[in-house]
Amino acid sequence: MRDGTARPTLAVVLKGYPRLSETFIARELLGLEERGLSLRLFSLRQPYDAKTHPVHARITAPVAYLPEYLHQEPPRVLRAWWRARRLPGYRSALGMWLRDLRRDPTRNRVRRWGQALVLAAELPPDVAWIYIHFLHTPGSVGRYAARLTGRPFSISAHARDIWTIPDWEKAEKLADARWAVTCTASGARHLDTLAPGKVTLLYHGLDLDTFPPPSSPVASDRDGTDLAAPVRLLAVGRAVPKKGFDRLLRALAALPAGVHWSLTHIGGGAEAKALKALAASLGLAERITWRGAQAQTAVLAAYRAADLFVLPCVVAPDGDRDGLPNVLMEAQSQGLTCLSTRLSGVPELITDGETGVLIEPDDVPALTAALAGLIADPAARARLGAAGRARVRAAFDNRAELDRLAALLTAGLAGVG
Repeated sequence: MRDGTARPTLAVVLKGYPRLSETFIARELLGLEERGLSLRLFSLRQPYDAKTHPVHARITAPVAYLPEYLHQEPPRVLRAWWRARRLPGYRSALGMWLRDLRRDPTRNRVRRWGQALVLAAELPPDVAWIYIHFLHTPGSVGRYAARLTGRPFSISAHARDIWTIPDWEKAEKLADARWAVTCTASGARHLDTLAPGKVTLLYHGLDLDTFPPPSSPVASDRDGTDLAAPVRLLAVGRAVPKKGFDRLLRALAALPAGVHWSLTHIGGGAEAKALKALAASLGLAERITWRGAQAQTAVLAAYRAADLFVLPCVVAPDGDRDGLPNVLMEAQSQGLTCLSTRLSGVPELITDGETGVLIEPDDVPALTAALAGLIADPAARARLGAAGRARVRAAFDNRAELDRLAALLTAGLAGVG
């Protein structure tokens, strides 16, 4: 323990907190607290969601917000530099940042250094370890701060951060970290080529207490033939390119006129306006309800009211892609059949024809055919939904994964205490 008396604390570096789209992080934080770890949260950005999930209210760790943009808090940044330049790792960290800046001469790289100075200068003495969510921007800030202060750090990698930053950056961050975890086998294989033996597969899993099965599930007999009882489709996810919602709209537009369906979309995102315009141009506007970002209780109710869940993930133009979307596990936990794509970690959860249906990414005709088949066959939906629910409950209970993560972090804290 750094001051001889204080309980060693874990500093958790996050890109933004709290966020509706990152409930897996919130559940992890709560799980770590429940397992006895003392946490302090450091967020690079202010929250932008008007709502929060119930899990956020249960997390007791204090939250500190680093300057989102350096020009907004120049006195704070200057004070941090004045203190940080006296830290034992300042010259080494400055050299590290300058090497990175030569390869990535951007304002964002400068901002990361300023945020790292503030983080390093403001870390309380009881913090013994830095744990970082995401390899990209948080990974840089946390790594620089760790070098400045001489503290060890570890990283949890996810999806966008794995696939949209250069290999040199991933390799160097992983080399400096004590260890790293990631949430899909496909991501772990990729990172292992850059840092052999450094990365452990650790699924997020699902908090099954938060997503209990419906007390009295009712099998839907809707088959798309009745205009008054359309098959209820549900899509949950941010309106961003990697979710493939534009493909979903085009696939729905290609269904025969006599197939009756409705779609509910839940999620915020920058592409929402464009998706609504596309739906209108395709003549689908009257069939779609756009609910925006919603709290977890509303999302759970939507799963239970739906007949089919659709998430046609794709690789975005910038290389971004999903890992293993948590919404698929959530939907399956309610016995809801999922239709998705063979991308990243999705096949690690869904076996095509057994626990759901998978198509190739970007194959709109195949998506239309799969939609038509599942809309018309309520018995198949019931069978696949039941099998998916059993699979999630048997293999994706987050308690075991949280035990493993807590053990790694506890051992690390004990080693530097």
